[in-house]
Amino acid sequence: MKDELPVRKSIRLKDYDYSSAGYYFLTMCVQNGHEMLGQIVGRGDPDAPSVQLSEYGMIAQKYIEQIERHYNDVMVDKYVIMTNHIHMIIIINKTSGAQSQNNANGTDDASGSPRPTDALIPNIMKAFKRLTNKEFGFDMWQTSYNDRIIRDKAEYQNKLKYIDENPAKWAEDDYFVEK
Repeated sequence: MKDELPVRKSIRLKDYDYSSAGYYFLTMCVQNGHEMLGQIVGRGDPDAPSVQLSEYGMIAQKYIEQIERHYNDVMVDKYVIMTNHIHMIIIINKTSGAQSQNNANGTDDASGSPRPTDALIPNIMKAFKRLTNKEFGFDMWQTSYNDRIIRDKAEYQNKLKYIDENPAKWAEDDYFVEK
């Protein structure tokens, strides 16, 4: 008898169109929390902490900065590359990104709803991981990633502040690994 693999629970909102206009807060992590993307420098000075990127971090940054060139109506608003994870705010300005493969209204003919495989956020994340892993020469990223649909201006401001302060508050971060 074969051992059955556990069924992964999706953290995505059911029936939400991840191609629709909006603001998305994304987090992707290095497998097993390994600190491979850089190191925090300037600790002890509240105005100075920053991340000094490693070679892997610079490769990740290169591909983050290319996202807007490869996806219509998508903007990387803000990001931070930490030692073992990345946070990004991505803005989708309108829903035209997936329409070229679908019918004129951007939907699957049978159901009238957007096809999940055309969702921009999952496609962006999949392409980012594929391209960076290819250049790294190994699979660095955890399989899944976290996403949050930013629902209002206050939440947006909170996420901007979180990204800005992440290097300074690294020791308090959920992704911090004590050495």
